[in-house]
Amino acid sequence: MEDEIGTILSERGLTISVAESCTGGLIGNLITDVPGSSRYFLGGIIAYSNQSKMEILNVSPKTIAEYGAVSDQTVREMAGGVRKLFNSHLGLAVTGIAGPDGGSREKPVGTVFIGLAMEGNIFATGYRFHGTRGNIKQETANMALDYLKRYLNGNPFLPGI
Repeated sequence: MEDEIGTILSERGLTISVAESCTGGLIGNLITDVPGSSRYFLGGIIAYSNQSKMEILNVSPKTIAEYGAVSDQTVREMAGGVRKLFNSHLGLAVTGIAGPDGGSREKPVGTVFIGLAMEGNIFATGYRFHGTRGNIKQETANMALDYLKRYLNGNPFLPGI
């Protein structure tokens, strides 16, 4: 999938940057596994703490206080923030709870949000994955790339939670 995404980005002259929380750099790793990815991948931020989300990606403290770090609102601000930080055409962001701890009744382990920012618009969707911490991280990274691929191909996003 990352090869196909790279081809599309290259052909269209688009650039991308990523902001990752629960995946810890896995998305950037997958994108940069493709030879020539330096043509379209500008960089990534692992914003694991709330402080880094606020200080580096400019997520509002009010957003985190009101909605939490794992929310539609926060991932939208992360995606917009990383896009602005790197001056890329697209900003892809993820935040979630990989577990095994940290979940709640409202947001159980496996709850993740994916956001994609571009000029004039930001999309976001919540998903719920199951399995080990490693499974959840991998599923989140795969879904984020699928999300990007669907956008680039003009296909609808898969429905979430």
